Amino acid sequence: MEHAQQLPRDFPWRTAAVVVGVIAAVELVALIGVGALRLAEPVRAHAVAAAHATAPAAHRATRHVAALPVQPLRPRTKLSVLVLNGNGVNGAAGAEAVSLRTLGYGSSRSEDAPRHDYARSMVMFVPGYAPEARRLARDTGVRIVATVDGMRRAQLKGSQLVVVLGGS
Repeated sequence: MEHAQQLPRDFPWRTAAVVVGVIAAVELVALIGVGALRLAEPVRAHAVAAAHATAPAAHRATRHVAALPVQPLRPRTKLSVLVLNGNGVNGAAGAEAVSLRTLGYGSSRSEDAPRHDYARSMVMFVPGYAPEARRLARDTGVRIVATVDGMRRAQLKGSQLVVVLGGS
């Protein structure tokens, strides 16, 4: 402990500790102030938006936004679904096709997929049928929805939607 012997014995330790404590307290107050300002900005913006929403219509600026055209979902009976067995379990695609018919889907065909090592089931759709594909995925409990990829029109056999059954 040679370094302790270099300081004079009458060093004002208490005064130094108080000064360092005051500096730390000032820094803490400054940090709290900056944090409060950052938290106050979203609250102020929300208050301004609420005041704007409750202001009389004459004082509000009117902004006209063109509404997106809403196309209703095609009925299930008008959709054709191709079910492909991609998990290798005998009869899985046929059972799923029957299940889809009981849910109200139009024609449902079943076939074997080109390979039987799909890890997950998926729903695929031809362009223009994305909303219907999402509904089919909800109906069947499938989480993956994508456009048809790697299949020719002839392979779809007139179907707009394809369910590939995987391991899960």
